[in-house]
Amino acid sequence: MQYDCSIKSICSRIFRMTSLDRTDLRMLAVLQGEGRITNAELAERVSLSPSACLRRLQRLEDGIITGYAAQVDPQAVGLGLQAFVRVQLSKHESAAVESFVARVNGWDEVVACHALTGDMDYLLHVYVADLQDFSRFLLDHLLNDAGVADVNSSFVLRTVKRSPSLPLAQLQR
Repeated sequence: MQYDCSIKSICSRIFRMTSLDRTDLRMLAVLQGEGRITNAELAERVSLSPSACLRRLQRLEDGIITGYAAQVDPQAVGLGLQAFVRVQLSKHESAAVESFVARVNGWDEVVACHALTGDMDYLLHVYVADLQDFSRFLLDHLLNDAGVADVNSSFVLRTVKRSPSLPLAQLQR
């Protein structure tokens, strides 16, 4: 994924973030929970006319709303093992980092990858069918990568909270 870091792009994002009002935040909160809601229903929920709601929604879809997706139960589709894998790279020059990032983006098992501060460089969120599948992922992909110096895995025993929604209520204060 490439990020546009031009001054124009950054200023545009800052303007969009600072120009959100209470109605925009209410719209975003509703849409995070109900992405398939109709414009008419959304307009009613946030006390707008349908045309004003649609104009606001189109503005939000220009950089703030990044997409709409179905939330799938991993167990229901056979992805019964979830792991968090901390990765330390052996080299940190840009070519090694770019190479690792490119490979991670090609691994379907990795649903999220975060660059970290501290003693490990990356945190991978991985979904696989079972321990055998995880072993294959680890041996065939991650440990087979010459740029990886250390790996530390933790398996999820139980998910206590899972929310794709951002905490927008605090922004209204």
